[in-house]
Amino acid sequence: MSVRIAKSAGFCFGVSRAVELVEQTAAAGKKVATLGPIIHNRHVVDKFEAMGVRVIETPEEALPGETVIIRSHGVSRAVYERLEKQGVEIIDATCPFVKRIHGIVSRAEEEGRLPVIIGTPTHPEVEGIAGWCGDCRVFAGPEELEKWAKSQENLKDLAICMVSQTTSTESLWKMCGNFAKKQFTNLKIFDTICRATEYRQSEAAELSGVCQAMVVVGDPKSSNTGRLAMICREHCDKVFLVDNAAELNPTDFRGVTDVGITAGASTPAWIIKEVNKTMSEITNVEAVMEENFAELLEQSIKTLNTGDKVIGTVTGIGNTEVQVDLGTKHAGYIPYDEVSTDPSVKPEDILKVGDEIEVFVVRVNDQEGTVQLSKKKLDGLKVWDDMAAWAEEKTTIEGTITEENKGGLVCTVKGIRVFIPASQSGIAKGGDMAGMVGKTVKLKITEVNRARRRVIGSIRAVASEERKANQEKIWAEIENGKKYHGTVKSLTSYGAFVDIGGVDGMVHVSELSWNRIKTPADVVKVGDEIDVYVISFDPEKHKISLGYKTAEMNPWNQFMTNYSVGDVVDAKVVKLMTFGAFAEILPGVDGLIHISQIADRRIGKPEDVLSEGQDVQVKITDVDAENKRISLSIRALLEQAAEEEAE
Repeated sequence: MSVRIAKSAGFCFGVSRAVELVEQTAAAGKKVATLGPIIHNRHVVDKFEAMGVRVIETPEEALPGETVIIRSHGVSRAVYERLEKQGVEIIDATCPFVKRIHGIVSRAEEEGRLPVIIGTPTHPEVEGIAGWCGDCRVFAGPEELEKWAKSQENLKDLAICMVSQTTSTESLWKMCGNFAKKQFTNLKIFDTICRATEYRQSEAAELSGVCQAMVVVGDPKSSNTGRLAMICREHCDKVFLVDNAAELNPTDFRGVTDVGITAGASTPAWIIKEVNKTMSEITNVEAVMEENFAELLEQSIKTLNTGDKVIGTVTGIGNTEVQVDLGTKHAGYIPYDEVSTDPSVKPEDILKVGDEIEVFVVRVNDQEGTVQLSKKKLDGLKVWDDMAAWAEEKTTIEGTITEENKGGLVCTVKGIRVFIPASQSGIAKGGDMAGMVGKTVKLKITEVNRARRRVIGSIRAVASEERKANQEKIWAEIENGKKYHGTVKSLTSYGAFVDIGGVDGMVHVSELSWNRIKTPADVVKVGDEIDVYVISFDPEKHKISLGYKTAEMNPWNQFMTNYSVGDVVDAKVVKLMTFGAFAEILPGVDGLIHISQIADRRIGKPEDVLSEGQDVQVKITDVDAENKRISLSIRALLEQAAEEEAE
């Protein structure tokens, strides 16, 4: 049999912090009282009672000289002031997330906004939140919110601030938020749900879906624990809710091969540990996750300092920050602008609940129990390490050109600005560097100065390296007749130079076209991509002669394929001679119209009937393929037309 324990089982950081504050205060020899049970677990309360910690229900029950600890649910401003009047020392163990909501509704009231709280009206946390503003509205769900909204006049003029009970469900909060966004135009909405509860429930559902039996550990009176048991029963037939290890019955697990264990937020680690040990005895296997419990206990008392690098688990992604469980008494959070070095990246695009991430400690507030974290700063430190390694190893990397300036280009690589001098941009002097903005390029890091936060890169170095590699490949594989797809780089009076992938070859003007041309520009222009083939090459002199015109492009071959004797074609008179006229059938293919075939009568000279540039219709009367000569006739068509007319 295997036993699996949920990672989220046991104290959340808010409860852990409250319990630790009681332990530390009692251990210091002070007289301690908690305003209400510190958590919903009788074993913890009994343990503290044995240490001399008593539970009071009202501030007036506090005795002179006592230290009163406010539980994690928090209290109203009025209750806090009543405690102050008692003249006792006050230790506020309010959950940092709840404390944050107190500040939100208090500031909202100062701004003239009406606080709207989504939660159970009778819950201690909600009562405490409502007590930090003079006037507010509390709704259990979207139905109550909608009913109230319909009863109001001038909804558009209402300035609203909406928050949620930390233990509210995501679905309920979304429904309320969606309704409010449609109804109130002057709305500020704060996602104040603690994702630790949601994560715990999600993990319980997942674990119960793969285990044959589930053990839920916690006080039966705790709504948090009861909710976990209900979720587990939706996925598993055998679910046992136990207060402690003594309530486990070995006969309940006969024939079971997989058992899962989860626990409510108010269940201490030592009770979960006892349940785990008992289950291991029942199943005759070694204790599971013994080391993890030791690690859990150690983490719960460890301290955090600014500049530390720590590992935590994402428990929630709100509207302004990401919540992170560090396994300590502190509530960790990452402001949105500290999530990524790329401002266009949304937190939900790169993080999800349950992710384990390494973060940088920016600020620790032990009084409030919070710690501000940054993923961006840690990523930035790592990028500088990467930059130095890339420069040393001459690694080719990718970046995006973000701007052009007088000296060159600026490229962004993982959030770091890399300057690329104009001479290293790979663009010819006077070229359009502005056209590079927005493009992704390959480059090498040539210089890194951490102290001045300066990085220099080169695109040209990559292009040069790639060109050299391509040259070596071409010279190793080149042979006569081999075809390449190249780009025309320059033109001269005697030919065109073509880049075939790192090596330039020349196409002589005689190899560009079958027709008579005056210059290479009559056929190609710089930048054209053309298919060429190797005529000859000299590896020692690094010279390559290329051909562009092919047999398929030969106009005579095209004529022989598409025309035959007897065809009537359109032609253009290109030259007049004493014995006749030459007419172009295709570019590069001329035929002779003998003077006797120009008209159906005797003429003195061809120009009496024809002129250069004139379009005429002729009949092919003879083809001498060997000598590439074509005989044409206008007279044959005229006589044919006369015969048809006579008939």
